Amino acid sequence: KLLFEIRDYLGAVIVLTAAVASIWSSGKSLPSSMVGLGLTYALTVTNYLNWVVRNLADLEVQMAAVKKVNSFLSTESENYEGSMDTTQVPEDWPQHGEIKIQDLCVRYDPLLKPVLKHVNAYINPGQKVGICGRTGSGKSSLSLAFFNMVDVFEGRIIIDGIDICKLPLQTLRSRLSIILQDPVLFSGSIRFNLDPERTCTDDRLWEALEIAQLKNMVKALSGGLDAVVTEGGENFSVGQRQLFCLARAFVRKSSILIMDEATASIDMATENVLQKVVMTAFADRTVVTIAHRVHTILEADLVIVMKRGNILEMDKPETLLENEDGMFASFVRADM
Repeated sequence: KLLFEIRDYLGAVIVLTAAVASIWSSGKSLPSSMVGLGLTYALTVTNYLNWVVRNLADLEVQMAAVKKVNSFLSTESENYEGSMDTTQVPEDWPQHGEIKIQDLCVRYDPLLKPVLKHVNAYINPGQKVGICGRTGSGKSSLSLAFFNMVDVFEGRIIIDGIDICKLPLQTLRSRLSIILQDPVLFSGSIRFNLDPERTCTDDRLWEALEIAQLKNMVKALSGGLDAVVTEGGENFSVGQRQLFCLARAFVRKSSILIMDEATASIDMATENVLQKVVMTAFADRTVVTIAHRVHTILEADLVIVMKRGNILEMDKPETLLENEDGMFASFVRADM
């Protein structure tokens, strides 16, 4: 914007200077044809200034891309290997889904302030845990910490006796399941989206679809399990995509499922289906739910209320509701 303003002012100054010079020299020996030529060139300068400004703006955009690439080159890579050998990790880890969060401090960059500050919690195997809090309280940051996607500079998360920060990233992220707020489907087939590594039988896939209440819908499609999924799963509704993600989590047989506001973008009917499936099909698995609507975690075994990166309240939902002045009770009243 500044360049365009400078262009306009500079063009006006040049034309004004040429006009004043023409008037000043009109009584002298300067031919009228030269005066006209000077004014014509002065007006033409504005067009050239347009070309200069357009190229400078394009250069700025291109240099921004160079700057971004340069920042990526200087960014430290994740420690994919970890300090623990994969042979030391049991094939069925995590077997039980026990989670210990000990004095956890998390930040997104060494130059930024921590978003989680000395968080301590214990989650029993198979427990259903709900995490709630206002925007910016650290809920999603905690879910990212389970996958070691943020800088854990102090404390640790221990899952079934193993510090996850020591694990190779591929091992860690392949053993946990997560359902995000925006469901993710890939171009290909339904079979590929449920079992990309092709390790499960068709019976197992149909079982997962039946649990997610998608079996009849998939059977009606041309090709069944081999039916086409367009880019981003655009040929399915948001609710169906979320249920596909739930079926995929069931197929993976992970003992820990993390739901990061998974019901935020779906209707109430689909949300009830999803909650019912979680409570039945995942009854023996540890489920950590980051709540978008507080009523979705009222039946949880444990509720964690976060505020500014700290745990403010942690107990059974019925116990927290007894404290009418507590934050969780205020959330429930506001959600009713």
